[in-house]
Amino acid sequence: MVIQYKCPNCGSDMAFDSNSGMLACDSCGRKDNIETFPKENIKSNNEDTHFHGTNNSHTFQEGEVTEYHCKNCGAVILTEPETTATTCSFCGAGVVLSDRLSGELAPVKVIPFTISKEQAQNAFKSWCKKGLLTPKGFMNADRIKSITGIYVPFWLYDLNGSGEVNATCTKVRTYSRGDYDYTETSFFNVYRNVDLTFLKVPVDASEKMNDKLMDKLEPYNYSNLKDFNTPYLAGFIAEKYNYTDKDLFTRAKERANHYVDNYIRSTINGYSTTTYNHKRIDISQMESFYTLLPVWMVCYDYKQSEHIFAMNGQTGKIVGTPPLSIGKIFTWFGGISVISLLILRILTFILGGGF
Repeated sequence: MVIQYKCPNCGSDMAFDSNSGMLACDSCGRKDNIETFPKENIKSNNEDTHFHGTNNSHTFQEGEVTEYHCKNCGAVILTEPETTATTCSFCGAGVVLSDRLSGELAPVKVIPFTISKEQAQNAFKSWCKKGLLTPKGFMNADRIKSITGIYVPFWLYDLNGSGEVNATCTKVRTYSRGDYDYTETSFFNVYRNVDLTFLKVPVDASEKMNDKLMDKLEPYNYSNLKDFNTPYLAGFIAEKYNYTDKDLFTRAKERANHYVDNYIRSTINGYSTTTYNHKRIDISQMESFYTLLPVWMVCYDYKQSEHIFAMNGQTGKIVGTPPLSIGKIFTWFGGISVISLLILRILTFILGGGF
């Protein structure tokens, strides 16, 4: 079922506005609170067609494809099975596919976009210009091929982590007495038993997204985590999860295991050496929440090669690997070598009795 939000003033389509946090109409400028938006202005279309295989220029290898129709212009909206919100390619209207957001597919939480497309584009251009080792053409930041706001599906895990460690630690003291130098080594038996709780550990659940790229977008500010409501998706692209919380628990467990290990290590300090005799870490899942998190995906065209970057749609953090200039790299490291040589000569001169 296709859902579109119509302006009570002029009847135009409304979309979620990241600056105000409200539904906004580009035609007349009206803004409405999501929670109190008039139900009579929520238009739905229950007609859809299911088919397999090839349709026009669209080829689908597997799974069922659903054909939706835009409420505005009647055009066919073809989507991949994971898509839950999109825009009509003919009239640009934002549509939400509510039948893919119900039952087990219904998100529990969402962090809305707080950065608009224009703000994201300007921030990305500024970020490009800060690249010390990127080519000059890339730093001009005028080759943005596309920038798309996507609600990426995540599972947020509440986890319990317990850890028990028995270690042998040493403290080494060196001192001199008379004509002799002494080394004194003291041995300590160290025991730690910790019980930790980790709330909302995020793991992305989309097979399309690069896991490492999504991990680097953290952290998100959970103070802006809201109960899911479909109007947040209006005007954006959204996907449903490909993997369940059970499928991804191993990844969440690995992250929590690392957190517990680091915490235990942080409590064993002041020693010269630490040797673990026994270490046990157990991670258990308490709860998980299907959540949509905002991401701007930027496709940048440089020398006929596409570079993909991601921006946290809430904090503005940008991640990705820009191209590097070989010339700048040689100049940079050449400059470092010259400075290092000068410092070495100055130290040699001072130690040799100069000045």
